[in-house]
Amino acid sequence: MRRPAVIAHRGYAGIAPENTVAAVERAAAYDETAMIEIDVQPAACGTPVVVHDERLEGVRDGRPLTDATGLVRDTSLEALRETRVLGTDATIPTLADVLDAVPERVGVTVELKRPGTGSLRVGEALEPAERDRRRDAWRPFVERVVADCDAFGGKLLFSSFCEGAIAALRDVTTAYAAAPLVRDDPAAGLEIARRYDCEAIHPPRSAIRGPESAAAAAGVSDDGSAIDVLERAHDEGRAVTVWTVTNWVQFDALAAAGVDGVIADYPGLGRVVSDR
Repeated sequence: MRRPAVIAHRGYAGIAPENTVAAVERAAAYDETAMIEIDVQPAACGTPVVVHDERLEGVRDGRPLTDATGLVRDTSLEALRETRVLGTDATIPTLADVLDAVPERVGVTVELKRPGTGSLRVGEALEPAERDRRRDAWRPFVERVVADCDAFGGKLLFSSFCEGAIAALRDVTTAYAAAPLVRDDPAAGLEIARRYDCEAIHPPRSAIRGPESAAAAAGVSDDGSAIDVLERAHDEGRAVTVWTVTNWVQFDALAAAGVDGVIADYPGLGRVVSDR
């Protein structure tokens, strides 16, 4: 069985404070880590910062997201850099801080999460006029993200649930790989991948048909009526990286199905895949 590439979800969010320098440093230390996935959105000044949620308050697995409140996009960079994450001493970093902490042998998947506005069109293949509006809304932030990433010497891939973000990226540069993130509509994800000649597509694990009965227990779809996103993407020459894997049963089922990569919350899930 071929072993998929392992992408550390927010720096292996299951074992470290997600999207922090501490998390990416720890994730990079594992030999199995091919890439580290992070989320970016702007601080009030427009500087790209690495944080997932739109708001600073909230709860993740019983822990407060941060010790602050308010919208990330309305919060100063100085305040964000002092904001502690998930009850730890780790704070919200800038994108530049995170990239400085990643060795060049490890790649980075940069999810374009929000452009600094509250209005998003998530998971949709847009009509031309709306596509242009959304591209223009994303472009200033994407330009700043790309400028920070240009200093990184390792492999980079950009992803987003929003077509406007992918469109803006392709306008700003064609130097980096791109992948639409799929939520509920694999057909829309495949269409976006075609429009921008994306190198990959990132569907949820439930969108992948499993080759054996273990797939259903692993949360992998075996619905014959569904689009076979894995087959179609591979036929078109695109890699398929699946989110989010939390245990070895899921990992094995997805490896058997033939995915190219898994975005995982924990390290070690595929360590002995060839023995199981």
